[in-house]
This record gives sequence, C-alpha cells and structure tokens, in this order.
Amino acid sequence: MAYEVEAPKYVRLAQTIQRRIEDGTYPPGTRVPSENQLVQSFGMSRPTVVRALELLKRDGWLESRQGYGTIVRGRPEVVEQQDRRGREALSRDESRSSGRLVEVAEVPVPARVASALGLPKRAKVLMRRFLAEEDGEAVELVSTYFPAGLVEGTELASADALNGSVREHVEARKKVRYDHVTERVSARLPESSEAELLGLPDGVPVLSILVTACDASGQALQVSDVLLPADRQELEDTYRLN
Repeated sequence: MAYEVEAPKYVRLAQTIQRRIEDGTYPPGTRVPSENQLVQSFGMSRPTVVRALELLKRDGWLESRQGYGTIVRGRPEVVEQQDRRGREALSRDESRSSGRLVEVAEVPVPARVASALGLPKRAKVLMRRFLAEEDGEAVELVSTYFPAGLVEGTELASADALNGSVREHVEARKKVRYDHVTERVSARLPESSEAELLGLPDGVPVLSILVTACDASGQALQVSDVLLPADRQELEDTYRLN
C-alpha cells in the first residue's frame, strides 16, 4: 500500500527556493536572501531555514563562499539528466524507438498518479507501457497514464505503436497544447510486473521520475512514471570544497 505524506517544512522551503532559482528570481552568481530575511519572508523558524539551505547546498543548487555569503550556482547536472528523461518520455516515437510497447490497458489509477491528475483514488485511467532497450537489455520502463477524457477521439487505446510521439498525437487530435512539466524523483521497490520487465532480482530498487505534463492553465494532461534500474545508474557531479 502506498501512502502520500506531506514533505517536511524545510523540504517545502527548499523546493520554493529551487523554483525561484529556476525562474530567474535568484539568478546564478547572486546571493540568496540572508537567513533572517528568509525567516521573515516565509514565517519559518531559523532551524528550518538552515536545513533548507543545507539541503540545497548538498544537492548543488547553492554554495557558501567565505566573506560573501550563500550564492546561487544554478541547475545541477544531475537535474539536467533527470529533465532529459522527462523530455524523452514526452517526445519518444514508439514506432522508431529501441524497445517495445508491452501493455495498453485500462487500469485503476495508482495513488502516486491520482493526485497528479486530480482524480479520485478508484478512478480508471488508460496506461501505455513502453520498455526501452539497448543491445537487448532493458534500460527503462515508462508507464504513461491518461484520464478518460483525453483518450476519446485518439488512438491512445490502440495496442499498436504510435507513429510520432504521444504528445504530438494528443495535441493534433484533442487540440490541446502541452505547456510545461513537473518532475518528482524518488526511489522505491518495483512492483512484480515492473521487476520482471526490467529483469531485476528481488530487492533491487528503481529510480522513479514521475513526469506530469500540463497545459498553460496547469491542468494535468498525462503522467509518466519513468523507472530506471538503480543498479545500472551512475550519476556524477562536481562541486567546490570551501
């Protein structure tokens, strides 16, 4: 059973600062507001602010410079790699990509997807599941979920691979426009069907990148759960030592 819990205050504050870095409010090379300013602006305690800043430093968004304060580094390389996975999930041409469409079915919406799509927990959604392969080895499993209203008038329910990307198909058939995506990265143990498709032994976790694609109003159009075998991933980052 999956449980949805609200992130701690320091994590939520770190996410807010991160968004401000990404939208240019805090440009790379500039100083972030002081701890006192953040305490006053967000109405949070100093320990919460300190923990949020330390989290952002650890993940490469910020760095401390002696005599200057805490400055913005920008988007870490690891985030760029995660975003690349999200973009690939939206732009993949099923008919030409290395891999195969393994399942198309109407399924109960997973709890982690229901909240993103704004659906009740027992709603049914259409799932298209694609297994990406390289040299005959499974490297990525992408399960994409669509609300019923988006499926009508499209070929999404077809068991055949689509020509072109799902995004192109939906935009052409439904006259909607994809505007932005949000991504949530976590680690979990795979379900038995996921582990079997990825060829994972018992106990090996997966890295999950939950990609929610929205229109300009913020309405979620689809959610893709991109699973990467944790034992086959290697991420590298470079950082300064103060």
